[in-house]
Amino acid sequence: MADDTLRRDRQTAGPDRIVGPLTIAHDYFTQRGGAERVAAKLIAALEPRRVVTAVHAPPRSFPLPHTERIETSFLQAVPWLRRDPRRAFGLLPLAWRMFAPVSEGIVLCSSSGWSHALRTTGNAVKVVYCHNPARWLYQPSDYLKDRGLAVRALVALARPAMLRFDRAAARSADVYVANSTVVARRIRAAYGIEATVIHPPVTIDPNGIRTAVATKAASFFLTVGRGRGYKNTAALVKAFRSMPEQHLIIVGTDYDAESLPPNVQVFGRVTDEQLRWLYASCRALVSVADEDFGLTPLEANAMGAPALVLRAGGFLDSVAEGVSGRYIESRSVADIVEAVRSFPAAWSRDDVRRHAERFSLDAFLHRLRAVLLSAELGESMPKERALAA
Repeated sequence: MADDTLRRDRQTAGPDRIVGPLTIAHDYFTQRGGAERVAAKLIAALEPRRVVTAVHAPPRSFPLPHTERIETSFLQAVPWLRRDPRRAFGLLPLAWRMFAPVSEGIVLCSSSGWSHALRTTGNAVKVVYCHNPARWLYQPSDYLKDRGLAVRALVALARPAMLRFDRAAARSADVYVANSTVVARRIRAAYGIEATVIHPPVTIDPNGIRTAVATKAASFFLTVGRGRGYKNTAALVKAFRSMPEQHLIIVGTDYDAESLPPNVQVFGRVTDEQLRWLYASCRALVSVADEDFGLTPLEANAMGAPALVLRAGGFLDSVAEGVSGRYIESRSVADIVEAVRSFPAAWSRDDVRRHAERFSLDAFLHRLRAVLLSAELGESMPKERALAA
């Protein structure tokens, strides 16, 4: 589509609306992580013509609008892969190569390692919203720290070929967007690409229904995250074991209750109504995870609760020290204990909420639409960007 035609269509459609057909791709919808929550909001807000994902397991992820537009790969037919598509590690590149290429409009890839490989041809423009370059390739010690020797050996064996595939996928993009400054640095190191930073939005509704859960103590710290080694929940458990006067609630990660000290309580998966209550009721959201951005502190902030997090990674973007929370200097037990015990009892909940409002869904969509519109009006020379064999 020529630039002058696009501009005429834009005048008819409005200044903030994408004219050409939109395709949204996401790695897989099989879990309730921050990337999946953001991708679901993008689908609802931008109403793409086509949604592409390797595997879709509705009971295990967030509800998606426009389910009639969702296109899955051949891996969808294998039930045990719908539970955990990482088991198809060696087949995921093939799955993304087998999708029909997109030949027109904009392709928006919500990616942490796979969806940016969706092929484009002709005048299609590919914009990647990168949550992080693939951890198993570029941060294997973090990603695999809780995996056995067999898995580590398999990843090490496949890594050279996967690196070639991943870097070719990155080079096929027209525009790269990072969700944080630390991810932008990782994109530069991994691919040599300069990425625009657009922080993901807070999507929890602070005015939504809250459902109380039975806690062991009225005053508690809260940590929220899936069972991944880089979340470093074990470091928190170890620290709280040495602080019997403090209480910790873990959400999103299953632990053997018998292995935990009495002042640590696990809920595993909870509903959004229960999570809102936990955020609103906790002393603070606490985390020493290696986060790419770190949405959970902002979700807690939206409910009026401050955050106590590691001074590293994406938390440097999402926490305003002294306003919305404080930092823990390292993952050592001594530093965690000192930070918890010295955490202020009083915070301005209004200031905490106002900080979260800076990361609203409207602000996120406005900035992302500007990038998409700019990409749509860019050079549209016919090209073949299918990944090399």
